[in-house]
Amino acid sequence: MMSHIEKPATPEEIATCYPVMAELRPHLTQEAFVEQVVDQMTTQHYHLIVVMEDGVPVAVAGYRLGRNLSWGHFIYVDDLVTAEAHRSGGYGGMLLDWLVDEGRRQGCAELHLDSGVQRFAAHRFYLTKCMDITAHHFGMKL
Repeated sequence: MMSHIEKPATPEEIATCYPVMAELRPHLTQEAFVEQVVDQMTTQHYHLIVVMEDGVPVAVAGYRLGRNLSWGHFIYVDDLVTAEAHRSGGYGGMLLDWLVDEGRRQGCAELHLDSGVQRFAAHRFYLTKCMDITAHHFGMKL
């Protein structure tokens, strides 16, 4: 088995990531997912990466580069998910390590992500990857 990271760019390549991303974002249809990713790539500097194992997507991450007053130049991870059948196989770590390296390559000072309060296994994973819980995120539906 040989795993590697790819950056899907075409709508067809993006669509192959949908079954994995749907585990994290089940409210999206494949069509809506592809449309939104393409839009975010165009308007928000969003990037998608995928771990391929023997030609099959097993883990996916979406991220953006940005700047703000509190963090300076940063990389923000919007989405990070490993297909349930492939969890604990090192794929999430492979993605996060790649994202840390990409942030450094891009001159970012920090990497950030939000994780739902109910995602305890994800929180354990982030803590083992030397991440700190630095804030509470608040939201409101409008």
